[in-house]
Amino acid sequence: MQPVHSREELRAADQAAIAEVGLDTLVARAGAAVAHAAIGLLGGAYGKRAVVVAGRGHNGDDGRVAASMLRRRGVRVTEIDPGALPTTLSACELVIDAAYGTGFRGEYRAPAVPAGTPVLAIDIPSGLDAETGRACEGAVSATETVTMAALKPGLLMGDGPALAGRVEVAPIGIAVAPGKVWLVEDADIAGWLPAREPETNKWRSACVVVAGSPGMIGAARFSTSAAQRAGAGMVRWCVPGASADELPASEAVALSVPTDFADAVLGELRRCRALVIGPGIGSEAGVIASVRRLVAEAEVPVIVDADGLGALGPLEQAREVLAGRKVPAVLTPHDGEYARLAATTSDGDSRPGGDRIAAARSLARDLGAIVLLKGSTTAVAAPDGQAFLVTSGSSRLATAGTGDVLSGVIGAFLARGVDPLRAAALGAHVHGRAAGLGFAEGLVAGDLPELVAIVLSGAHD
Repeated sequence: MQPVHSREELRAADQAAIAEVGLDTLVARAGAAVAHAAIGLLGGAYGKRAVVVAGRGHNGDDGRVAASMLRRRGVRVTEIDPGALPTTLSACELVIDAAYGTGFRGEYRAPAVPAGTPVLAIDIPSGLDAETGRACEGAVSATETVTMAALKPGLLMGDGPALAGRVEVAPIGIAVAPGKVWLVEDADIAGWLPAREPETNKWRSACVVVAGSPGMIGAARFSTSAAQRAGAGMVRWCVPGASADELPASEAVALSVPTDFADAVLGELRRCRALVIGPGIGSEAGVIASVRRLVAEAEVPVIVDADGLGALGPLEQAREVLAGRKVPAVLTPHDGEYARLAATTSDGDSRPGGDRIAAARSLARDLGAIVLLKGSTTAVAAPDGQAFLVTSGSSRLATAGTGDVLSGVIGAFLARGVDPLRAAALGAHVHGRAAGLGFAEGLVAGDLPELVAIVLSGAHD
């Protein structure tokens, strides 16, 4: 995992580093990192042409130092102040954006860049909010961004991933105190997911999936298959109200349970280590009552998704259901479910908005639960403010049933003993990586479980 730091955290670390080594030293290091990246994008130095848009702050200082270094290498550099920008920049082989840094607020309109010319942004593309990833209309669209010391949230959320291009973190000697936000990486799969013990058995990672309804068992099939492929040794598959002959044969054990299923499922949980509840179960009164009772009384980790979130009700009702749990439940809302569940959270807003970290934290704090807020960048937060960002997903996942697969993956990780916060974050990361292995067009939910197994198998090779 890689740390992600807020503007305030980095400002404090920056001031401490200035006091220790001096501003000139830090600027020289930053400028050198930018010059190195620039030569890579130019494909050389001597005779190349670059335009540096350099503002008046430290970001501009980094750009000016980089410009000086490039000139010494034979690059023909033109420096322009942001206040005197032409509508279109003159022909060149590279544009370096050092107009405004992470402290910028307001509006900025970048000049047009000659077609095909790469743009290198320093720290963050000008016009992009470093905290939320919201961009003003004229924000810079970079080919690559060299960001100093650590990732900023705005590079990973909202418009950030599209505008920042490839992001390189330059370690320039700023020591940032440990924070509470992290980016999940591929190495975390093997690092967080415990290996199977030589003498293990199927019950040590057993999981119950309560999903689907009569005539609509697709959600249950996706969640169950995903839990199996993600390493659940035994899956007990419950479709409320469905008869046994409605459930297709599979490696999972299909159980016929009534729509008032709480007692039956609580009995199954005596031998199982996690519960997935909600995908496709509907909203009948008996179903809602059973969901609420199970979430309140189950002593194993629980993941609540889809119709299960609806059954919890708005904020006050959901808080009452979750209040007595010894282990935090994992809730997995998309934006619409977040708005219905949150009603009004402690930050005074029921919409996730652009700052998805703040939104996930607010609901997690109010409910005492792990909240996984789905999106192009997924934010996962705990009640104490610890949070993870997941950027492995893509628009390939914008198809019916993929959320059901995610629930099954997280359920398996919980059953394998991963703590709820990491299980949720790792499940989202693996889910996104699996989609990346599938069809670029036409990927469906049923494709994902086997791809999940491929991702996990590769991580342990």
